[in-house]
Amino acid sequence: MLSVVINDEGRSELSLDLDELVCEGARRMLATALEAEVAAYVAAHAEEVDGRGHRLVRRNGHGRPRAVLTGAGPIPVAAPRVDDRRVDPTSGQKAAFRSQILPPWCRKSPKVVEVLPLLYLHGLSSGDFVPALEGFFGSAAGLSASVITRLTAQWQAEREAFMRRLLVDRDYVYCWADGVHFNVCLDDERLCCLVIIGARADGTKELVAVADGYRESTDSWAELLRDLRRRGMGAPVVMVGDGALGLWAALREVFPQTRSQRCWVHRVANVLAALPKSVHAGARRALAAIEVFARDYGVKWPKAVTKITSDADALLCFYDFPAEHWLHLKTTNPVESTFATVRLRTRVTKGPGSKIQGLAMAFKLLEAAEQRWRALNGPHLVALVRAGATFEKGYLSSDQPRRSRRSPRDHARRPIHNS
Repeated sequence: MLSVVINDEGRSELSLDLDELVCEGARRMLATALEAEVAAYVAAHAEEVDGRGHRLVRRNGHGRPRAVLTGAGPIPVAAPRVDDRRVDPTSGQKAAFRSQILPPWCRKSPKVVEVLPLLYLHGLSSGDFVPALEGFFGSAAGLSASVITRLTAQWQAEREAFMRRLLVDRDYVYCWADGVHFNVCLDDERLCCLVIIGARADGTKELVAVADGYRESTDSWAELLRDLRRRGMGAPVVMVGDGALGLWAALREVFPQTRSQRCWVHRVANVLAALPKSVHAGARRALAAIEVFARDYGVKWPKAVTKITSDADALLCFYDFPAEHWLHLKTTNPVESTFATVRLRTRVTKGPGSKIQGLAMAFKLLEAAEQRWRALNGPHLVALVRAGATFEKGYLSSDQPRRSRRSPRDHARRPIHNS
């Protein structure tokens, strides 16, 4: 007859609760990954030996244990070490192994670093971090109020340095701009964060600016755009934004050659707000073509139709650019999605203090999100846009039979959602 025998080690593992099991599993996985990384490094240089035939790269035990703060809690790690005796014959510099999984300076997972500014913007003050995070990361996490205060000071300095950097080596072909309002209690008044994201010639998106503004006023936007121009930023080909009048007035003043593209997500929401809910489904379908929407709803709801026809040129600007880029140019989603979870929160406990601290938190949140921003479709076409190439109905004009350019009114007959 078979029986199951549980030794002392197995009995102790079974007694662990779920959180401890997760931490233990994460510790073992990390240890295994580090060992595999070192083994691959040593094997790759196994043929390199000195004059006596001894290997120049070999294992050298483990480093001192340290705790790494992760989403699964603090994990103790004793990273394997490598004795690398190779020397660069040109520079004379000694080679050294550097783990890509766990760098020597790493004490916190990047995901944990992202959590801190997000919680701060949610309304947790520095004093609230200790009880809020101890239950998740453990009492030994080291995230005391003084640590958080030092981090916020460091983030403030990083944002200030970011807003002083030169932009002469940057060429932003497309830009997205939006003002983000936070429902947090500050020392003075509610924070309005002006954010600009740019797309470079290779199609990648990156953060351009994050600054304080006064209710998205023309003066606030103009001052930010002038500062970018002083630091070497050229005029983008297209600026995408919502219906805030301050941005467009400032754009005409600072970068008059830049074309304006209104955000369709914001505009559709404004149009539906002027219509009764009973017709929302049909109106959404009719908005696929502006002329159809105006014909079907203009008699009974002229105000709603005016919202969509008053600036059709700016709403249909994207038609003059590559079809691959339409999906990106029709919305300010890069900014909206980053702050979605923060903007949904209307009740907070305690505020993050001053506007400067709030800006620092917003900067760190954007900096973390930047790694996940989707690059433009058809990145090879961005350079053509900057060079002034002409596109008709989303395609290079030279690829089609010669025809007269369509006006925005002609485009209005076509569905706007085809991309």
